[in-house]
Amino acid sequence: MSETSTKPYLLRALYEWCTDNGFTPYIVVVVDAYTRVPVEFVKNGEIVLNISFEATGNLKMDNDLITFKARFGGISREIEIPVENVSAIYARENGQGMAFEVKRGEGATTIAPAAASPSLKEPKPTPLAAVTPTAAGDGDSGDDEPPPQKGGRPRLTRIK
Repeated sequence: MSETSTKPYLLRALYEWCTDNGFTPYIVVVVDAYTRVPVEFVKNGEIVLNISFEATGNLKMDNDLITFKARFGGISREIEIPVENVSAIYARENGQGMAFEVKRGEGATTIAPAAASPSLKEPKPTPLAAVTPTAAGDGDSGDDEPPPQKGGRPRLTRIK
């Protein structure tokens, strides 16, 4: 019998910690053919999503898949994210969270957001040096204000 990954449990725990402390939980997702997100908000093969209670509907964080409904530009969308594609979860207000290594298999592909129709291309490895919210599930993806703290926006740095 194989062990289950600790990743989905850590994601749920950090989500709960964020909400208990009044923080806004954000996740960074590596987009591939198995990820259902609005491709117009994908940058460098990744998307950052606000998964707070206020920004999502019917949020379900299973061991294999995260699903919810969210509005992007006033349009409700069904979002499906394989847990293995989540590269980070953090609190928007202070940047505290956790980064995960995402294994990109030989058959993995990334959705090209610039294409008129969704096409597939090989992903380029992009290390997670800094995370800034680029798309929020609440439809306010372009007008996020920096959180109130000293030193500017929070940054999540991957440490190996």
